Amino acid sequence: MPTTPDPLPLTRPLDSAGLRRAAAPLNVIVDARARSRLDRGRRVFHGLRHDDSGGARPIYGATTGFGALVGYAGRPDEADQCDNTLAHLGAGQGPDLPQEICRAALLLRTWSLAQGFSGVSAEVVDRLAAMFATTFSPAVPRYGSVGASGDLIPLAYATQALRGRGHAYLDGRRMPAGQALAGAGLRPLALDGRDALALVNGTSVTTAALALARDAVRTAHRSLTALTCLLTDLLGCDPGFLDDALLRAYGHAGAADTGARMRQTLTGLSPSGTRPLQEPYSIRCAPQLLGAAEDALRYVDGVVAADLRGVSDNPLFFPGHDDREGKVVHGGNFFGQPAAFAADLLASVTAQLGNLAERQLDLLTDPARNGGLPPMLATAPGLQHGLQGVQLAATAFVAEIRRNATPAGMQSLPTNLHNQDVVPFGTQAALRSYDMADLLGLLAGSLALGLRQAAHVGARRPTAPRCAELLDALTESIPPVDPDRPLDADVRAAARLLAAHESP
Repeated sequence: MPTTPDPLPLTRPLDSAGLRRAAAPLNVIVDARARSRLDRGRRVFHGLRHDDSGGARPIYGATTGFGALVGYAGRPDEADQCDNTLAHLGAGQGPDLPQEICRAALLLRTWSLAQGFSGVSAEVVDRLAAMFATTFSPAVPRYGSVGASGDLIPLAYATQALRGRGHAYLDGRRMPAGQALAGAGLRPLALDGRDALALVNGTSVTTAALALARDAVRTAHRSLTALTCLLTDLLGCDPGFLDDALLRAYGHAGAADTGARMRQTLTGLSPSGTRPLQEPYSIRCAPQLLGAAEDALRYVDGVVAADLRGVSDNPLFFPGHDDREGKVVHGGNFFGQPAAFAADLLASVTAQLGNLAERQLDLLTDPARNGGLPPMLATAPGLQHGLQGVQLAATAFVAEIRRNATPAGMQSLPTNLHNQDVVPFGTQAALRSYDMADLLGLLAGSLALGLRQAAHVGARRPTAPRCAELLDALTESIPPVDPDRPLDADVRAAARLLAAHESP
């Protein structure tokens, strides 16, 4: 499979678009500046590890035991130290993580190592970069990371797969890792203790999952903003609830900005004059709800951006005037609390956006509130059931989202002989948000299908050109529900259409 034409240099700032590109073969470039950083960091590491008298200076993971056993000497042979570091972390369980998360996590890990502060060999980064030109992806179990000393267990599985141990995917097929490496034309990765620890001692899985989840929720947020406008138009609502002065008086930037986007989408709207003075909250308060979600997403954006440009590892090596004057600093840059907080906030946003979509679909199917449309948007109620199944499923999706919205970042439990006496559980928070984002997309697809059906059974046409454009896209892709048919594929098709239509 050919790589994407646009290369990704490791000296370029990384963003979530780059992480998404990693799902397919990608040309990752270790340029001269990255190589210089790597070589300098490696020299600092070697210079600090061996003092002028030839003795060994204690450096965590290179000369010591791991985790709570830091007070004990590690294995003297570097290959043995690598094996020891990785083997004991093979304790994960559960289904494999999605390949897009695994490859995105490894791209982020590669970028972090390439900044030159981890003391790894350039060979490691070269080999990681070569992997991205193929479809190789490690098989990584979902459960086992507390996100405190980085994503130790999942990244250990990823690293072992790169060494030809465990399992991996090639062209989407699961197989022994050694077979996958051979099929991809890759050689097993050789590591010393420092390399091995640096590959596992960061929050790359957490950050990758959070970034991908954030992107999906942002797409759903844009979709629901557009669908709320289409709902407003099809029902003939008065757009006064979007008044600029009103929303500016509210005092929240997200609401004012969201209202401005909605007014633009509804340009040309002709109200029916038959609606009540005040619409239900799922319409009238939509700019406040969607605006609050926008404000929260901007916070998540900031955390993702910081994590993508930060170095997550321990220890770090900093050069001085020359390599011998460098320093090693042992600290906690592997602690995923920012991502945990952001993922928990993202879960709350997802839950409330899901509530909005489900409530709007409920309004649309209810003849007491939908402006004279038939119940369940059925063309012949009783003989035909319209959106009844879709509305039931939407209720189940919302319940699942709500159940999973409990904050993970507050669930700290001491572990590792109280070495890790506080832990952020950012990995669980981020993976949970990733799953919830998928359900939110299905809720948006369900609402879109309802709006397409409402236009059919009510013989209605939007009066705002941009709303008409969205409805036309839905109509061209999805036939009306007449007669009854399974609608699961239609919901997914609507969700995909929205994601493409509302992409930034």
